[in-house]
Parts: sequence; C-alpha cells; structure tokens
Amino acid sequence: MDASNVSINTKSSGAFKRQAFKDQITGILFTLPALLIILIFGIFPIGYSIYMSLFNWQVTKGAFIGDKNYLLIFGSWWNLLVLVAGIALFVLGFYVWNKAFQSIKNGHRLAHIIGALVLILGGVIFVTGWGMMYETGNKDFLNSLIVTVYYALGTVPAEIILGLVLAYILYQDIIGKEAFRIIYFLPYITPSISTAVVFQIIFSSRETSLANRLIGLFGADPLKWRFEPKPVLNLLGLDVSGLAGGPSLALLTIILYGIWSFVGYNTVIFLSGLGNIPKEIYEAAEIDGGSKWDRFWHITVPMISPVTFYLTLIGFIGTFKAFNHIYVMRTTSAQNTVVTTSLLVFDRFYKANQYGVATAQAIVLFAIILGLTLAQNKIMGERVFYG
Repeated sequence: MDASNVSINTKSSGAFKRQAFKDQITGILFTLPALLIILIFGIFPIGYSIYMSLFNWQVTKGAFIGDKNYLLIFGSWWNLLVLVAGIALFVLGFYVWNKAFQSIKNGHRLAHIIGALVLILGGVIFVTGWGMMYETGNKDFLNSLIVTVYYALGTVPAEIILGLVLAYILYQDIIGKEAFRIIYFLPYITPSISTAVVFQIIFSSRETSLANRLIGLFGADPLKWRFEPKPVLNLLGLDVSGLAGGPSLALLTIILYGIWSFVGYNTVIFLSGLGNIPKEIYEAAEIDGGSKWDRFWHITVPMISPVTFYLTLIGFIGTFKAFNHIYVMRTTSAQNTVVTTSLLVFDRFYKANQYGVATAQAIVLFAIILGLTLAQNKIMGERVFYG
C-alpha cells in the first residue's frame, strides 16, 4: 500500500470520527429537553424526598434524625430483614419451580417438590417478619398497605377480564358498536371528582338510595355501603376476621367505582390490540373446525397477551397511587378500612404536617411499587407471546 492510499484512509477515518461525534452531539441536543424535564420533575423530587425523610421535618426543617422515620414504619431493621428474606426465598422457590432441574431425567417432579418446599419456607418467614413488623412498627401504615392490596386485587383483575370481554364483543359486527365504544370510554375521561360524588349519592346509607332500592328488589335489607367498616364476608354471615375477612363494604363500593371508571379504557386498548390480529388465523381455525370458544382461548388470548401485560402493569401501579376518588368517597364511619397508603401519606403531610414521616412513607411506597413492577415484568413478561 503506497503513501497516497494511507493518506486517503487516514482522512476517511478522521471524517468518519468527526461525523460520528456530530451525530452524538445532535442526539444529545435532541434528548436534552426531555432529560432536563425528567431530572427536574422526576429525579430531583425523589432525591429531595429521601433527604427530607432523614430529618424531623414539621413545616420547617428540624434536626437530623437519620433512619428514625423509617424505624417508625418497620419497628426495627431486623423485622425488615426477616421480611425481605422471606420474599427472597419465595422468589427463589418460584425460580426453582419453573427453571431448575428441567433438563435432568425425572428432575421436573423433583424441581417442583424442592420449589414448593422453598415457597412454603419463604411464606412462613415472610409472615413471621410481617407479624414482627406489625407488632412494633407503624400499624396505620401497614394496615394501609393491606387496604391498598385489597383495592388492587379487587379492581385490576376485574378491569382486565371485563375489558377483554367487552372488546371482543365490540370487535364483532354488531349494530351501534361505535356508540358503545364511546359510552364505555366516557367514565374514564369524565372528571373523577364529579363521578365520585355521584357514587356517593348512589351508595348512600339511606333506605331510599339507588343501591339500597336495587338490593331491596331481591329482598335484602338496606346496607350502610360507604359507611360500613365490617368485612364483606362478615356481612354475608361468615365469622371471619383479620386478613381473611377481606375488604370492608365501604372499600367494596370504592372498588366498584374503580372498575366502572377504568374498564372502558381497557376496552379501547384491547380493541386496538384485536385489530392487529390477522383475520387469516381465525379463518384457518374455523376451517379446521375450531369453535368460537377455541378461537377466543387459543388465538385471541395469546395474541392479545402483550396488551394484557401492559394493562396489568399500569393497572397495579395506578391502584397503588390512586387518590382522588378514594379521598372523595371515604367516610369517617368506615374508619381505616378505606385508607390506602397514598391517602395515609397525604394525611401525614397535609393534615398532620409531619413532612419527614410522610416522605419516608412515600419512599417506602415507591420501593414497593418498583418491586412489584419488576416482579410483574419478570413473571408475566416471560409468558407474553409476541408472535
């Protein structure tokens, strides 16, 4: 290779590097506005909340107290360590159940046995840690987590199932399906404060309220609805207490509101997902003799799984952060059976002016949401069918 070729290659390499550098600068400049917004309105508030949680902050900044606001929640770090150890063993047992020993001859059954034992052990340790934490920690905060879990489990599965069923019906050639799509979506775009007030009237404790009149048609006695702190199972005649008692009737009315307001959004998103399924697949299944149920279960459900995964993920995140309608519909008569964690943090911050305690509780809630999101992404993400 002569000197001229070396010079040309050197110049080409230099020009390529300069162009690559210009492209990087251009990309940074395009992303810089979004990055600044995320830093100012996202990362900075989280960091400053952690900073506030380390002080005895009540209206004004007080003395540095370190982890005392967190110890008020957990009771002791040992309680939290036991709880986390139980979760870790539970995750390990789940992993063994699904992954380990599958390649070994007759090892699949062994993996399930070992996984089941680790799952049971993790559950026992988790319950032990929770009991220790409940004895010495902040009972109001821990009880709010239970209420939040009740609310999440009561709303998200129902919203997903009803949304998918309604979307599948509206996807068919029925009369007025465009009008039905608008009707189902209206609760989602209607201001939550005004619709929550309407639900207050519907589920009033008066005998003449719409809900009491409706159950009166079936011979049932009037109920207190939003004012009833007793678990639903107790009202049904079952003598059950504690976590097994389930949500209170007051929380159930809020759950009904959550389902009513968000099922339309899920329906619209599911409809967009159904439109992406090739019709040739349904036609081939019909030719092969597949019934409508077979086509729904073996084609629609797997093909729509990415949408289901997305809606489940944002649904659980949304329920843990839900505030407006719960704040409007809660009553003092329902006691703490309708106080979710987001409401408790608000009360500590706004009513009690305990800024340090409130930010510590908010950070713990943030960690729980992050952990649940990662767990859902790991467990459900592997089962999503992307075609």
